[in-house]
Amino acid sequence: MSDREFRGVMQKIYQMIQSISLTGVGFWLPLPLVGVLFWLGGSAVSRQVLHSSYSSPNHLQADTQLEMKLSVAVVVINVEINSRRNTTAVSIKTTHSHLKKLEYEFSATDPKQIEREIAQEIGLPIQEVRKLVRYRIVN
Repeated sequence: MSDREFRGVMQKIYQMIQSISLTGVGFWLPLPLVGVLFWLGGSAVSRQVLHSSYSSPNHLQADTQLEMKLSVAVVVINVEINSRRNTTAVSIKTTHSHLKKLEYEFSATDPKQIEREIAQEIGLPIQEVRKLVRYRIVN
């Protein structure tokens, strides 16, 4: 290939590149390649994640109750005794910023039994519960 032919070929390639860049096709040509790269990368990552092992319990245990120890200051304990239904609704107001109110329902209607159950539930001495409790009887 002579020098003149080489210049002619190079000039044609240069004109092709200029025409591609002028029409905006230069932007769109690499997009399929970028898409294929994302597809291959995504499939490799998902294959790695899906084939990794993890430990989990074989079964869930849903019949247990969650025990929590709360350290909140109790402001007042409102007790509403419903003698007709033989139930007691207890509402405990606290000073905690996230836990403003606790609500319980007991099957006892005797004030001493209610105080024992409240003390057991919130972890306060019975003497403290007696100082904070307010009773209301509903017929």
